[in-house]
Amino acid sequence: MYFLILLGILGGMAIPLQTSTNAEFSRFSGAVFITSFYSFLVGTTALFFVNLFLNAEKFSLAFFGAQEYSYIWFAGGLMGVIFLTANILLLPRIGAALTVIVTVTGQMIIGIMIDTFGWFEAAPQPLHPMHITGVLFLIIGIIYMNANKNLAVGRTHSKAWVLLGLFTGMVPPMQTAINSALSQETGSAIFATFISFLIGAVSLFFIALVVHRRLSFKFKAEGATLKPWLFSGGVLGAVYVGMNILLMPHLGVTLTMMAAIFGQIIMGLLIDHFGLFKLPKQPIDSRRIIAVAVIVCGILVLQIY
Repeated sequence: MYFLILLGILGGMAIPLQTSTNAEFSRFSGAVFITSFYSFLVGTTALFFVNLFLNAEKFSLAFFGAQEYSYIWFAGGLMGVIFLTANILLLPRIGAALTVIVTVTGQMIIGIMIDTFGWFEAAPQPLHPMHITGVLFLIIGIIYMNANKNLAVGRTHSKAWVLLGLFTGMVPPMQTAINSALSQETGSAIFATFISFLIGAVSLFFIALVVHRRLSFKFKAEGATLKPWLFSGGVLGAVYVGMNILLMPHLGVTLTMMAAIFGQIIMGLLIDHFGLFKLPKQPIDSRRIIAVAVIVCGILVLQIY
């Protein structure tokens, strides 16, 4: 049990690493949509080979001909594009830890709304007063963490970027709900994830061509050389999704989500503390520890109730 929880924490750590890797790759691509395209392309390629091994029968004309192509085949991938691209924009402006915190808060808020109103064909669950308490804990934690004006992040636009982060965080639960419906329709969660990545890659291919009119990137920028590991963002994203699919049958949805979120917060703090990926150092001080403790309390309240 504890080993599986550790795997969930490690899987959650992949998200800040993915965001940081993609942000670093943006120095060589010079364009956010080109960075997102290559991230999705690598993830799609990795998932293709995984599915070729596990779901070879689904790559047939008979399988695709028998499907009813509703919005669930396309919406999940488009939402993934929004989440990934917005994170690339957020990281250098508000820091890794705050990017994780605000997006996690957005996930919790929209998750409550999906459960309460039964959106995306989810089974409605009554709203508990403690849900509101949990969200308030999250908001207080974010305000307290962001109140230090000496942090080396985008001071002028911090409020606007935090709001964007909250909106960005609302995307993954909706994407998960849609991909879950696609998983039931296709009979495979991993295949549904592949379709989501594929739609995202194709969409970004055309978006990059229209917006930037190129897909090229530089091998040298600002005196640095492009390293192969900078293409790993897509693989990290696939690892995160695959880890959740692997652990949910054993740990359940609640414990899997808590482990992943805890991993995201820890990795975000470590990236900021050590100034990894050439980001400004933001040491783990008492303010950030207290803020994270308040946020974790909010997560626990939301998950318990």
